[in-house]
Amino acid sequence: MTELGARLQTTIDQSRSQVLVAGGGPAGMVAAYALALQGISVRVLEEAPTCLEDMRASTLHPPTLEMLETLGLRAALEEQGLRAPVYQYANRTTGRHYSLDMSEIGDVTPFAYRLQCEQFKLTRLIAARLAEMPNAEVLFSHRIARIEQGANSVQVSVETPFDIRLYQADYLIGADGGNSTVRKWLGIGFDGFTYPETFLTLSTHYPIEQHLPWLKEVNYVVGDPTWCVLLRVPEQWRVLVPVKDSLSDEDVTSEERKDAVFSELLGANVPIETTHRTRYRVHQRVATSFRRGRVLLAGDSAHLNNPLGGFGMNSGIHDAVNLADKLSRVILEGADADAELDLYDRQRRTVTREFVQAQTIANKKAFEDTASSREALLAALERDPARRHAYILEQAMFKSLERAAEIV
Repeated sequence: MTELGARLQTTIDQSRSQVLVAGGGPAGMVAAYALALQGISVRVLEEAPTCLEDMRASTLHPPTLEMLETLGLRAALEEQGLRAPVYQYANRTTGRHYSLDMSEIGDVTPFAYRLQCEQFKLTRLIAARLAEMPNAEVLFSHRIARIEQGANSVQVSVETPFDIRLYQADYLIGADGGNSTVRKWLGIGFDGFTYPETFLTLSTHYPIEQHLPWLKEVNYVVGDPTWCVLLRVPEQWRVLVPVKDSLSDEDVTSEERKDAVFSELLGANVPIETTHRTRYRVHQRVATSFRRGRVLLAGDSAHLNNPLGGFGMNSGIHDAVNLADKLSRVILEGADADAELDLYDRQRRTVTREFVQAQTIANKKAFEDTASSREALLAALERDPARRHAYILEQAMFKSLERAAEIV
């Protein structure tokens, strides 16, 4: 039997695992799967009754695809996704369009495209694989109620539909979202701000490309009366628009609002059915620390940002892979826990502040600035292949990973 095979013989007892993961979203599931593949016993605690069909995140960038390839997940996910090598910025008022082709960074990555694939497809894929592993378990309808740290372990009280259960682990990963119970129990601050407007996302099977033949798979669009994002996912279009915070939820998700959005977008009054209508508040926040003793934060529990550029889910997955690598060294190789886990905190918190936060704020501001300043940059990129190559690498998140690697 190989060393890995021997490690995979490890099973979880009724209450203890080497790692507990709070939250069954992309960050939590990727962390759990990466650890389980190394033979580490891991248990995921998810408050929802199943993997939620959350439509907010749907873009996977090239370095994320490289990580998923290493984990043996990419090929199965691609069967459910849509490759988008070209994305564009469009001005509906002037009629100008600027396209960026990610095949230009094929010298850096074998996956020179975005994969458009809703996040629930990733979490469901991992949940199914974890269910087949003797050293892993995913428990739904398990809500964390209390956390206690000892010198050598973490104890978590969990509320289920029928009782209160206690679980113990060597380490706990808090990946339980922006309203993280884990982060709150640790008393870690969540610095930043909330935008004054909210976002409305509409999903539809209607072929809106028949009205807008210039569309690519990913489109960032400016023009009167407001900006919008149009993303193609398998079999659907997703449309994101800003809406006033003062409007009620009933107004924002109403038939009248939906009809107004599509009428303005398509320049025609056509009956369009939607499969999802979601309103959500948008934040730019970063936890003041990603570590407190044996408890680590990852994904939305550690940072939130606006969705322009598709960095949120990707940066959470980058957290998960970074953290799983360090925990594996600590648990399997006896590496110094403080050194490894403090390095995780420095690397991912620095990158979140310097790149993810800065870039997503800049991306939103670009929609709100004058079109001339935005188009001047895009025109310059068209003329300069080297500058365009660097810009695409930055937007694809390679630069953020390079920055993390610099931090020791």
